[in-house]
Amino acid sequence: MARNVISAKLDIIFKKIFTENEDMLHSFVASMLGISPESISEIKITNPELPPETLAGKFSRLDLNLKVDNRLVNVEIQVKNDVDYRDRTLFYWAKLYSSELKSGEEYSELKQTITINIINFNMFGGDDYHTEVAAMIKGTDEVFSDKFGIHFFELKKVGKKPDPNNSRELWLQFINADSEEEFEMIEATNVPIMQKAVRIIYDISEDTKIREIARLREKALHDEASALKNAKAEGRAEGREEGRAEGREEGRAEERAEAVRKMKALGFTDDQIKSLYPDMV
Repeated sequence: MARNVISAKLDIIFKKIFTENEDMLHSFVASMLGISPESISEIKITNPELPPETLAGKFSRLDLNLKVDNRLVNVEIQVKNDVDYRDRTLFYWAKLYSSELKSGEEYSELKQTITINIINFNMFGGDDYHTEVAAMIKGTDEVFSDKFGIHFFELKKVGKKPDPNNSRELWLQFINADSEEEFEMIEATNVPIMQKAVRIIYDISEDTKIREIARLREKALHDEASALKNAKAEGRAEGREEGRAEGREEGRAEERAEAVRKMKALGFTDDQIKSLYPDMV
């Protein structure tokens, strides 16, 4: 009988895995940034907590804030597509970029700031699952600043066949996996760090307390998506009603204007017209 496994796409599971396993965090971050794990001397998690009130709370954000040597890095899992997601990403990048500049410090002290967005929907054209956004000078290939970096990884474009030589894709396949069969394929690559990741996801899946927390979190995210959808639907309905009301008012205004024109043609004075249509004269 196949295991009923929890997916690391759920933000609370993702954050739990990587806050509790430093070696896996080093491997994951290095893979996402395209650098060697050996080049990272230190990773510090600045928000390791999982506050109980956010687990089942709607509109709460469970991201991972890191200091990777002299870089600031934010990692976020986003399951649902929001129309303002690009703006939201820029907003959080800007907040992180300016977060450590103290009063009196030079702007040159600002650190390279990178956001890593792992998204479960398609945002860009093409088949490549990785899109890097950089600050370039328009019309040239010159980088304006290497302190700006936003990465998007689109899970729906990630292949299913694991390649033991592609650590970035392996981590994305691990996050994207929803079944024991998919985890077994990753484990069969014989990559030690990925085998450890699979064992951990199996252990988590057997923990009834964590499963309940995961259920509550999934429900909260579903409720959030439904609330946003309903709010947008209500907004559209109100807009349509306002449009109909405006249309009716415009129709009445045209009728009054036509009546005034006819009264003038028949020789009515302005005072006589104003007594009937005070706003039309």
